Parts: sequence; C-alpha cells; structure tokens
Amino acid sequence: MTPRFEILKRAGTARLGRLRTAHGVVDTPCFMPVGTRGAVKGVPPHELEALGATVLLANLYHLALRPGIDTIERLGGLHRFCGWSRALITDSGGFQVFSLAHLRAVDDGGVSFRSHLDGSAVRLTPESVVEMQERLGVDLAMVLDECPPWPVGEAAAEIALERTLRWARRARESRRREQTALYGVVQGSFYPRLRERAIRGLEPLEFDGYALGGVSVGEGPELSAATVARFGPALPEERPRYLMGLGTPADLLHGVRHGFDLFDCVLPARNARHGVLYTRDGVLRLKNAAFRDDERPVDPACGCPACLRVSRALLHHLLRSGEITGQVLATLHNLRFYLDFMGDLRQALASGSFDDSIARVARSHPGSEQHGGGPGRAVRGDGGPFRHGEGA
Repeated sequence: MTPRFEILKRAGTARLGRLRTAHGVVDTPCFMPVGTRGAVKGVPPHELEALGATVLLANLYHLALRPGIDTIERLGGLHRFCGWSRALITDSGGFQVFSLAHLRAVDDGGVSFRSHLDGSAVRLTPESVVEMQERLGVDLAMVLDECPPWPVGEAAAEIALERTLRWARRARESRRREQTALYGVVQGSFYPRLRERAIRGLEPLEFDGYALGGVSVGEGPELSAATVARFGPALPEERPRYLMGLGTPADLLHGVRHGFDLFDCVLPARNARHGVLYTRDGVLRLKNAAFRDDERPVDPACGCPACLRVSRALLHHLLRSGEITGQVLATLHNLRFYLDFMGDLRQALASGSFDDSIARVARSHPGSEQHGGGPGRAVRGDGGPFRHGEGA
C-alpha cells in the first residue's frame, strides 16, 4: 500500500494526524528514534517497540558501506534484517554531504565519497539513492540533497539549492515502488528567499511528504527557530511535514506548534550515554556528585525499565564507572521520555489542551515559549556539542 496521511485535528498551525504505512499506523506528531546502522545503540528492537516507537530511522550511506545494499536485500530487506516490524525511514546520505565534507566531492551528477571506513570510492546519485532505498523496502525515503553548512554566502547557498532541486526532479522521475513514500527536502540555508524558492520548486513534484533540512548546521538557536516557525506552515498542507535533526523537548514542541508532524534526533540516545537525562521537571546530569546517594527514580512519573527498577544513585554509579548497563538503562529512559512527550502532545491536541502543554514545557525547559529552546545539542563527555546525524 502507498503510505497515506490524514489530518485529524488542528490547534492553530499544530496538527494531529495519522500516517498509514504497510508496516503499521504512525500517529503524529511522532518522534522517530535514530538507528543509524539499523539499530539504536544498546536497545534491541523488541525493547524499542515496548517503549512505544512506531518508526525507526536508519541511514542509507552507512548501510550502503556496511553491510551493503546487496547483502540486506538478499537477507530479505531492511525490516527483516533489523528485526523491526514497524515503519522504517531512511535518510538519503544528504547529511553526510555536510558532515563528511572532507571526504566528498559534489558535482551536478551526484556526490562522490571516500569511505570513512577504508577509503574506497562511494558514489551517490539521485537515482541510485531512490533505487537503494526501494531495494531496502523502507516505508519512507528521502531524496538526495546538498546541505551547506552555516555560515555560507547567499550565492553559494543558491547554487546548492538549485542543484538540490534538479536532483529532486530526477529522484521523483526514478521512483518505481509505490509502497515506499518519497519525501522532498527543502534547503536554502537561512535565506528566506531561497527557502521560498525551494518550496515553490518542490511542490509541483507532488512528493509524498516534505522535510525541512539544513538546520542545526552551525547556526544559533534564534536563527533555526525562526526558520522553523516561518517555513513549517509554508510546506504543503495535505502532506506530512518532517523537521530533520532537531532536538530538545522544547525544539520538538516548537516544531509541533508550527505544523511539523515527524521528528528525529540522536539527542536522547547519545546524551543518555553521557548521563544527561530528560524528565518532566527538566534535565538531570546524573554523573554529578549530587546524585551519589539519591534513592529516587530518575522520573517518578515514568514507566521505563530504569525508573521502575533502579535509583538515580545506581545510575550515577554505573555511568561514572563506564558500565554499559548504565548507558543502556539511561538510553531506555530518554527514549521513553521522548516518545511519551510526543504522546502527551498528541493527547493535548486531541483534547483541545495544547496551550496548557506549551506552558508546562516552558516551565521545565526555559526558552521554549519564545523560540523552542534552540537547536538540540548532544553532549560529549567533555561538555562540547556533537553534530546531529553522527550516528546514534
């Protein structure tokens, strides 16, 4: 079946929706955990399903390098290979055009990479990216795009945008498998004229969904938040809208407020491994000495395995000791928090209490009322930021 999307209810520009795929129904707004290589680190597929995830995101570039598209196809497709029975979405490798700039060359035909694994040549074109995603059998697929970093001059951003639009037309023409929905990606950096040009260029192609790309690429929080607010409602109304790569709970709320339906980010899984956990009362940094003797669960209102079984003190000990069990429990908690958070927003939209949700999140995540709290940043052990898409 071709994935179908319907809007059930609105609250201003926010939408409650339902996306039907061959691998189940996805209620939106929805957070999609990132399993770059086909799995979220430390979380087997049955645990991810138990947490409530309905879509898993994997990365085409990484899967194409290892184990390879031929291998996955021979073993029955990506769902069977991953042991995942629900919906799957794959990125096109477009983010690696940004994150692996030192290993690639872009031309009008596509992108040539030197593999970060062994230096071998890898070539992605708009047509090959669609073909590979269809061979994997995924439910949702992204077109190849060029994502420039920030800062970038307007002239250079326009060249990248025009190339992305040409690639989008080629990708659309190469589609063969109707069960795989194809999504166009709106680029244009932080130049409103270019973003508007991108939407005008993509809309006549009638993609199955539309994504806002090119955020969290070096800009400040005000710039990304303004872009989300301006161009979320400008995307085609009747199709799913996907905000790529952001971020914090406040970012997600900001995106929902401005009409987005689908979200992904490495933030909850990666930050969990470094002891940064999300709760209904704000963020906890469990490696801090203050939690050494704390008998409470991470979040008393949470039903994840960590909160039901162990204390903050144990997680503090495990995380400080580098014990993998602590990282796994922390990851389970953060993913459950994000999935529950989106579930709460869906319930608020359904019941007409969405404005109350905005106020509640603003209290626990300051800044969300104004602009969404800025782009989500994963935290390294030394406190510095990671870029999005570097593998969850």
